[in-house]
Amino acid sequence: MGSHPALYEINTRVLLRETSRRFGRQATFDDIPDQALRTVAELGFEWVWFLGVWRTGEAGRTISRQHPSWQDAFRRALPDLEQDDICGSPFAIAGFEVEPAFGGNEALARLRERCNRAGLRLMLDFVPNHVAPDHPWVASRPSLFIAGSEAQLADEPQNWMRVGDAILAHGRDPYFPGWPDTVQLDYANPETRAAMADVLLALAGQCDGLRCDMAMLLLPEVFGRTWQASLGGRTVGPFWPDALARLRDARPGFRMLAEVYWDLEPALLDLGFDWAYDKGLYDSLRGGDAPRARQLLAADQGHQARLARFLENHDEPRAAAIFGFEQHKAAAVLTYCAPGLRFFHQGQLDGARAHIPVHLDRAPPEGIDRGIHEFYLDLLSALRDPVLRQGRYEPLAVQPAWDGNPSFALFVASLWFDEAGARMLCVVNYSPHRGQARLRLTDPTLQGRVVALSDRLGREHYARDGSVLLGEGLYVDLPGWGYNLFAIG
Repeated sequence: MGSHPALYEINTRVLLRETSRRFGRQATFDDIPDQALRTVAELGFEWVWFLGVWRTGEAGRTISRQHPSWQDAFRRALPDLEQDDICGSPFAIAGFEVEPAFGGNEALARLRERCNRAGLRLMLDFVPNHVAPDHPWVASRPSLFIAGSEAQLADEPQNWMRVGDAILAHGRDPYFPGWPDTVQLDYANPETRAAMADVLLALAGQCDGLRCDMAMLLLPEVFGRTWQASLGGRTVGPFWPDALARLRDARPGFRMLAEVYWDLEPALLDLGFDWAYDKGLYDSLRGGDAPRARQLLAADQGHQARLARFLENHDEPRAAAIFGFEQHKAAAVLTYCAPGLRFFHQGQLDGARAHIPVHLDRAPPEGIDRGIHEFYLDLLSALRDPVLRQGRYEPLAVQPAWDGNPSFALFVASLWFDEAGARMLCVVNYSPHRGQARLRLTDPTLQGRVVALSDRLGREHYARDGSVLLGEGLYVDLPGWGYNLFAIG
């Protein structure tokens, strides 16, 4: 596996619903063809994440179908929405076993084996913060959950629910109302931490890596702030250090990806996660903020190699829907030619525009955007180059092309290199306007020779004096949202 691998996220429920439609029966994991897995691997992916394989119960499904504020989003995604399209959120888990309709745990084991044979490692979900209202623990082990009072239910009905004789909290983060199809686990209770650590180890036996939903919510300072009024002075103990230590002892080489926000990526990485979401780079690119993107991409390289870089996922809007075509390509070059885990989403490569809420298992029909599709095929081909997969990354300072020309400030550039002598230069004008800049390279082996520059994402080929590249620098003139990925020979 490369130092900077690529991950492909698949919405399991949408995939199997479409497969079921074609077959005229309920499809299981066994119906996913080996060739489909090989195709993912041939595109350069080393990881495949099957989102939403665990069991969703009737309680979560019913809430999804009846909750009024969700229905508009469902109908925007599916104008011809039917009740059967609403399967319930895969993050409202009624049991950490495979959805029976998908073939159960045995079919998942076969899928993992087939993924591994194809050269893919299998990633699944770990949802540690909450469970569905009909999870067995709600009835059998109510002490594992945050309990409330009649007054709290009356004052904040959006954050509490009655379950039998108990009043329990909905799962939530500190900034938004509760998720109504969930029940909040109590991480101030050592029994809860022990029980969820056991779940983590059990799930790790069924895959090669786990993506951990809202991982920062379990940090003691975050959990304590969210639930301070309900803890009665109890101390929130840490979960991740002990749980991850047990995991590493039991399964060396297992990988953990943290969904994390609020600039808490370093905290999760320090606790032992392999990768953490990089929301900062995504937000800067979506906002057209080239200086901020350049600042982020100049950060400590060891830290950057542990960030998951994405342009869309099941939570974010489709990239093709929020970026114009040219900006989309420029943002993708910056995102995926950076170090770290390169995270792509099902449909992204085809230019899909419809964002599918996770409560649905059907997607609207969309044609392939040929321009976006061909661009991504070229980009994925370039990303298979060993220098971009295993090499070292160096951000480059961007300098004015001439005095009084400020357009250089919206350029972002970097150099990749490896011990075999391979070099690749990435430069992007992340702006809607034409701009110019100079890039001073630092490789002393370029001194005194003619250097060939061949664009891996275009048709440009140049010969330049290496001494000039080391001195005054490479002159670049790019249109708005223009980019080059030069192989240096």
